[in-house]
Amino acid sequence: MLSEFKPSTQPESSQMHNCSASLPDVSVVLPCAGFATRFGAPYAKELHCLAPGVTVLDRSLEPVVELAKNGLNVRMVVVFGKHKLDTVGYLARYAGIFHMVFVYQDESYEPSLDGAIRSALPMTLGPVALVLPDIVVDGPSAPGSLLAALDRTAVTGWSVVAAETREPETLRQMGALALTREGGLLSVEAAVDKPADPARYNAFWGMVAAAEEEAHRLPDVFSESAGSPLVGAVALLAEKIVNYNTAAG
Repeated sequence: MLSEFKPSTQPESSQMHNCSASLPDVSVVLPCAGFATRFGAPYAKELHCLAPGVTVLDRSLEPVVELAKNGLNVRMVVVFGKHKLDTVGYLARYAGIFHMVFVYQDESYEPSLDGAIRSALPMTLGPVALVLPDIVVDGPSAPGSLLAALDRTAVTGWSVVAAETREPETLRQMGALALTREGGLLSVEAAVDKPADPARYNAFWGMVAAAEEEAHRLPDVFSESAGSPLVGAVALLAEKIVNYNTAAG
């Protein structure tokens, strides 16, 4: 569990500016190579402004920043394409908070999320979290949600931060989950990405966390041919998860 790690005992302000001094405790994959054709704006959707000085990307990274605030050495692997240099430049504001590695999405993979993850995995070490730049986990517990999810990977190897819904159109656009409660834990009974028929699903995920030995299966979260590795994962509920598919939010 992450609680067993021994991060630096430096004061928080010092820790946040020595993020590359040692091997990472956790890795975060941030796929930023998509073209966001549905977004309909002349800029990357993760750079959409939500408030003065605050973008969708800033909100999506709040749980990652919280990892660093808790003393963990975070390596963030950003997967991008040549059309996303504005996003690469914007991320400079986080250079003192976590160690960032930038990799082009491998052209031998399909231009998809599973291809982005495959491009990132060789750069990861330790437990791995998947954070999407256009997905914002909201609510009072949101900042600590990723830390809690990473801790739960010690139980089954996988965990998700999820929100409950029965709204068919939302489920068709997201990673849909069928959640059930067993032994006091909420767990994933079934999972599929963007189901054509969402009738059996009652939630969707916003972030995924995998133990180090399970991380190689992260691309299968989006695969139509492989059984989802999220089946059996521990689920942590968020008050709200917002997918910024359009400039209107």
